[in-house]
Amino acid sequence: MPTLLLRLAGPMQSWGTTSRFDQRDTGKEPSKSGVIGLLAAALGIDRETWNEDLQALAALAMGVRHDRPGVLKRDYQTAQRIISADRSKMHETAVTTRDYLADAVFLVGLEGLDRALLERAHAALQNPTWPLALGRKSYVPSESIWLEGGVAEEPLMSALSAHPWLTTLRHGEVMPERLLVSLESMDGNGALRMDQLLSSFADRRFGARYVRSAWVELNRGPNDASA
Repeated sequence: MPTLLLRLAGPMQSWGTTSRFDQRDTGKEPSKSGVIGLLAAALGIDRETWNEDLQALAALAMGVRHDRPGVLKRDYQTAQRIISADRSKMHETAVTTRDYLADAVFLVGLEGLDRALLERAHAALQNPTWPLALGRKSYVPSESIWLEGGVAEEPLMSALSAHPWLTTLRHGEVMPERLLVSLESMDGNGALRMDQLLSSFADRRFGARYVRSAWVELNRGPNDASA
């Protein structure tokens, strides 16, 4: 079964699934709704649309390899003269907190039977309809999300295991021997995530899925001097 691979790397990323009002959270890894939204933007599927392509993308099994987990940070913001959601009053000063991951790099895999759909999504990542972002519009990728040879003819776990490390060693850093992987669980085991897309993004209906953790050995390239 083929797997589409994406690189999510940037100075700031945010993948919240429980944000309410002026508190904006982030998960420790990309959410499925966030990744599907990114692909929808690449393919030109707007917020009002719930078509066959978007439904097929939402049905793909997702896995995330944590190449560089990043550091959880909090951005403190204030804004003045904000109209309340029900438009009943004006807040003279609003205080908001926005969590994000700093300096994170993830390899995301999406597995499905429809290779043609994965190929179209892969091509769209190289020439997207709309600008792509890492969870928030201002969080732009530092490297291309598109990966050369990004549609692998192998199952999700194998594709995540086989792909080379997406980042490089920093000063004083030790090469990791293995990498954490978060895999969508089909048997109901694992941590609950409420980020399974059930409608258009405008309608904002999300269902449950389960994610379990595993480890993969780091695939070191033949020219990797630190291997």
